[in-house]
Amino acid sequence: MELSNRITIDPAKCNGKPTIRGKRITVQTILEFLSAGDTIKDILKAYPSLEAEDIYACLKFASQLMNRSYIIKEIA
Repeated sequence: MELSNRITIDPAKCNGKPTIRGKRITVQTILEFLSAGDTIKDILKAYPSLEAEDIYACLKFASQLMNRSYIIKEIA
């Protein structure tokens, strides 16, 4: 799955958050629906302009972000 065809980042849309195919539907929104227990079918019903592959791309995008190393530093 080519993420660049599904997940886009445009500073002029949604404050630069990753969105699906340039629409004003963020990856975060889809992940929140999934974490709340909604099914892919539920999401597609709420957002008919999406495709199941868009939702899988959101999951893959999130997975790739978690594949990085992070260090939390205390400030102040």
